[in-house]
Amino acid sequence: MTRVQQLLMVLCCLAFSINTSKAQTDMDAIMMSKKQLCIGPMYAHSSWKNYWEGTLKRDNANLGTVSTQLYSLMAAYGVSDKLNVLFSVPYIKTKASAGTLHGMQGTQDLSLFVKWMPVEKEIGPGTFSIYTIGGLSIPLTNYVADYLPLSIGLRSKTASARLMLDYQVGNIFATVSGTYVFRDNIKIDRTSYYTDHLILSDEVEMPDASNVNFRAGYRSDKLILEAVLNKWTTIGGFDMTRNNMPFPSNRMNATTAGIDFKYTVTKKHNLFIVGGGNATISGRNVGQATTFHGGLFYVLDFSKKRSSKPSTKTTPAKK
Repeated sequence: MTRVQQLLMVLCCLAFSINTSKAQTDMDAIMMSKKQLCIGPMYAHSSWKNYWEGTLKRDNANLGTVSTQLYSLMAAYGVSDKLNVLFSVPYIKTKASAGTLHGMQGTQDLSLFVKWMPVEKEIGPGTFSIYTIGGLSIPLTNYVADYLPLSIGLRSKTASARLMLDYQVGNIFATVSGTYVFRDNIKIDRTSYYTDHLILSDEVEMPDASNVNFRAGYRSDKLILEAVLNKWTTIGGFDMTRNNMPFPSNRMNATTAGIDFKYTVTKKHNLFIVGGGNATISGRNVGQATTFHGGLFYVLDFSKKRSSKPSTKTTPAKK
């Protein structure tokens, strides 16, 4: 395991109030071997004072600094060497340092992913791999979505499809992936609301989204160190109006840049420390957040016939 990505995730992505991350297993080129379970807790802290109201960058004295804390349990299991199943369950707390709006806390969404590596072959001096990832997220509680930027999520059921390409030469690698996220409509606790026109309904049509992720760096059995660039784009939606609160179906775009690492603590390769951070470098209707995260993960080997070392693709693929 290596990174905690935008929770917003990506599938659990709330780009305005939660610019945190989630443990990267669905977005990296690492597979757990057959009958291995990697599981552990993750913590992330995100905060912002300035934000983009549409394309206008500003702050708000009635909010001060908005911060989000995420506590998550995450796991990846190797059904086979080429097929993994992943899940995460986050608990989220939000807070504003000024004004009268109170923070919220609670369990957010269950995220499930299936990750398949259909191609791994030697090309030139390195190893080229293709991954396909499918995901679902389901709200676990009836939390309030229409309370941005202090809601803990958007309460929309989502489905996602991702294609990922990875190339590694020795210990140097580059990975690029593209994701499309389908989002279901939600219902809010009012019978009318205004977007760019008046809508007499409690149902909010949620726009879909896309995510493009690029990472590159050093990868070995002992250490993974990578630079990460991530771009989340809402396909549709509308801009916040001047001095108004954000709305769940706003257009929420964010580009973040950061660094992540994974360090293997034990010689048996069964205990890992992960961590990193990122910052929002551009956005639309989102906070200009800075995020730090860390976690501790342990690998349980149920095969009893192999090492508990997960695949990091540091050796050439078998022909």
